[in-house]
Amino acid sequence: MQIATIGLDLAKNVIQLHAVNQHGRAVVKKALKRDQVLPFLANLAPCLIGMEACSSAHHWARKLQALGHTVRLMAPQFVKPYVKTNKNDAADAEAICEAVSRPNRRFVPIKNLEQQAVLSLHRARQGFVKARTAQANQIRGMLVEYGIVLPQGISHVMKRLPDILADQATELPATFLQLLQRLGEHLRELHRQVDELEQQIQGWHRENEASRKLADIPGIGPITASALVASIGDARNFKSGKELAAWLGLVPRQHSSGGKPTLLGISKRGDSYLRMLLIHGARSVLRVAQRKADYAGGWLSKLTERRHHNIAAVALANKNARIMWALLAHDRTFNLAFNTTR
Repeated sequence: MQIATIGLDLAKNVIQLHAVNQHGRAVVKKALKRDQVLPFLANLAPCLIGMEACSSAHHWARKLQALGHTVRLMAPQFVKPYVKTNKNDAADAEAICEAVSRPNRRFVPIKNLEQQAVLSLHRARQGFVKARTAQANQIRGMLVEYGIVLPQGISHVMKRLPDILADQATELPATFLQLLQRLGEHLRELHRQVDELEQQIQGWHRENEASRKLADIPGIGPITASALVASIGDARNFKSGKELAAWLGLVPRQHSSGGKPTLLGISKRGDSYLRMLLIHGARSVLRVAQRKADYAGGWLSKLTERRHHNIAAVALANKNARIMWALLAHDRTFNLAFNTTR
């Protein structure tokens, strides 16, 4: 039995396998328990294995690469067009097997253990940040019901809440004051968790040469640099900086036909977390550029004069993404004085 290509439809317990030979004819169709996958594939000659980039996909990719197989991960939207019938595990595995064998297919870089660990820190930090924001908004909303209006911003809530609790002349009920104290302690605990995770991320950033290199770019700090290095991995997987910017969703969507190009808003493809970090970093550069015309290049001041502030922020984020690709793919350093790579 000569197997050339395998499609695996991953799941928690049962994994569907679809294998074809060099002529594209199906030779194996079977469902395997989780503990049966590695023994079954270990007995096969090295072949091409395709999987969707979903939960546990990077884990399985590392395991199968250790067995000598060539593993490719694909975004689910690139597999969907190859599903011929109703959706089920067998049809999905067949579609994956066919999609991975197509030429010019875009694949997802396989992450190593260190990259996944750093990204886990980022995901946990982002979860605490969202919970902290929600908790601060809840406290502010409750105080408004009693006629106490706090300015927007978490810092104002944390600064003013102790004074409200200590005010003896307040007419707030004791039950509500106890609730505020409990919620304030929860808010401070969330803030502490965010700070500790940021310190861990910054520690990893200081030890990683590529991450430190990216932090020299205006608008990119340790948080953004570490997230990008861990997500991108080998920048040479992308043909150019333009392709990296498109992968991050920082280029316009197209709806062109009949030779007439029509560009819409940014595509918002790829990782929304990375795109958010880059755009927020670009906004901070724009604030500095309002005071220093030559900061981050004269083109930015000219752009802000004729285009909206938000468009300029996305344009700068796009430019930073291309600079990052040049730094990582060609092992260059960023020259802040001339805003170039060398």
